[in-house]
Amino acid sequence: MVKIPISTRLLDVPSSPIRKLVPFAQAAKKEGVHVYHLNIGDPDIKTPDVMLNVLTNWKDNPLRYGQTQGEVKFLEALKIYYHRLGFDFIDTTHIQVTSGGSEAISMAMFATTEIGDEVLTFEPLYTNYNSYAAINGVTLKAILTTADTGFHLPSKKDIENAITEKTKAILLCNPNNPTGTVYTKEEIETLITLAKKHNLFILSDEVYREYTYDGRVHVSLLSYMRDLPEQIIVLDSMSKRYSLCGVRLGNLVTLNKAVLAGVLAIAQGRLSAGFVDQEIAAKLVDVPQKYLDDVHAEYVKRRDVLYEGLKSIEGVVIPKPEGAFYTIVGLPVDDAEKFCQWLLTDFRHNNETLMLAPAAGFYATKGKGINQVRIAYVLNIEAISRCVELLAKALKAYEKK
Repeated sequence: MVKIPISTRLLDVPSSPIRKLVPFAQAAKKEGVHVYHLNIGDPDIKTPDVMLNVLTNWKDNPLRYGQTQGEVKFLEALKIYYHRLGFDFIDTTHIQVTSGGSEAISMAMFATTEIGDEVLTFEPLYTNYNSYAAINGVTLKAILTTADTGFHLPSKKDIENAITEKTKAILLCNPNNPTGTVYTKEEIETLITLAKKHNLFILSDEVYREYTYDGRVHVSLLSYMRDLPEQIIVLDSMSKRYSLCGVRLGNLVTLNKAVLAGVLAIAQGRLSAGFVDQEIAAKLVDVPQKYLDDVHAEYVKRRDVLYEGLKSIEGVVIPKPEGAFYTIVGLPVDDAEKFCQWLLTDFRHNNETLMLAPAAGFYATKGKGINQVRIAYVLNIEAISRCVELLAKALKAYEKK
């Protein structure tokens, strides 16, 4: 039988570094081992009751398709949300609902680039940027940021030197996943200046805008949207703000009419985002501010426990996270992926271990991040304290093996 080759584009799509170790975690659990998951941003924070009540009281039958742009109720709720943030120029016509924030990323890349173009970004980066760049035939040109600066942006000169005739967009995540960095107003305005000068799109992933710590202020690209109406696209998600990871909803916001028309055409191909999902998420207008305040306070506590604990372990490098609920951590190991696998296959303490995400997959440049991991502090304080203890014991054991 003649073997028909599959698409070379398919071979270029990278596997998720977060999920690569899942089979080892599953095997450990089958053995009765308790695995603490710090490898993925799936918080244990409870979803607001007002949203869960939609499911409890559901009556509609049959379950129909949703509208391609988004359900009116959900679009109106998003408009109110952005107005409450102070951006009262945003209307429902400026919003496209997507199946998760990841679809918004892919749509934005497709809308702003041709095959072979470059999108400038900063590494470590959200790993799915690599995936969607490959799917859309785009080259991610990643500029390195480092732990010694808290993963803040390099100089304007260094960024500008990376811009070529193939560069079509700048992609940033603020607050940042995976580093926990919150970019300053000066950093954001540097990118705005370069976008103006070189006529580039700016794709701003702002999924974690509510989570900034120690008095830092999130500077949204929505603040500059009327100044650059054709160039700015803001990417958003319901997953983390309301602990709705299983409700696969995101959206993009732009004033660029051609982009909006184009992404609507893409959305028509997949018909709609989930109808039930949108009915749930539309209740965001009724979520009490106290819920958001309490969640924020909880993440500050978790951040502090993790940071202080890891800082006390010899050989561990951890800048203090400024936002989101992630951090990139340097470990005193030669290969973090091998270490993370060993945690799941060999290390046990009182029949417990932990799962981390090797950081190499959060870089676009091969060879970077090999001794780093990303940690998501999405577990309660007691569990995080235990994870710090486990990591300290594991590093000592690994050094002796």
